[in-house]
Amino acid sequence: QVTLWLKKIYGDMPIPQYEVNERTVDILYEVMECNEERDKDVMLLIEDMKDQTAKYEAEAEYWQDILGESLGLSEDSLSQEATADLADLVESAMELEVEDTSLTSFYSAINYMTSELYKTKSKNEEMELKLKTLTKKLTSALMMEKQLEGDIEKLKESQEAERAKAEIRSKNLKFLEDKSKDLKIKIKEAEDQLLAMGLDQSLTHEALVKSSEELAALRKEIEPLKKELESYHDLP
Repeated sequence: QVTLWLKKIYGDMPIPQYEVNERTVDILYEVMECNEERDKDVMLLIEDMKDQTAKYEAEAEYWQDILGESLGLSEDSLSQEATADLADLVESAMELEVEDTSLTSFYSAINYMTSELYKTKSKNEEMELKLKTLTKKLTSALMMEKQLEGDIEKLKESQEAERAKAEIRSKNLKFLEDKSKDLKIKIKEAEDQLLAMGLDQSLTHEALVKSSEELAALRKEIEPLKKELESYHDLP
């Protein structure tokens, strides 16, 4: 069914290639059913329009006969101005979609269209106001977005600069650490050489640091004793 429908749709043109599986066939089948239902609706609408046309033509012939037989009026008997007025009247009636050409029908249709016009104008004004509001919001949002992009760019540049500084500090720290290790090794080697040459153990770097720390501790212990001793200096 799907293949026959596709051939009917494309006619002499080749059917486009598609992957044939259960899912694609099901989808095409649903499309086919919708298409056929739409075609049926269109055909019914066409038949209804044909019936309406036949009715209008029959009614027009009826009124032409009435006007011709009773009043002796026909298009050929009317003046050019009357024919133009009649054409305007018919065109107005069709535009306004009135049932007849009575003044009541025309006035009712005109009032209805005027009301619809006012509604449309009011709706248009409302839409214009919404459009202006949305335009302002959009402009504000775009400006904010542009500002944020600038701030992000500045932040990226600042981060890049900080990253570069951090890399430099890291390299300097690494250099100092390596230098410190190297100096410690050289100091140790020098101390070992001096010790080998008969240097007193108390004169090594570690011993001097330890002695300095002990000296600082002793000075801290002596400080209150000095203050107590100064109090005796004023005695006779």
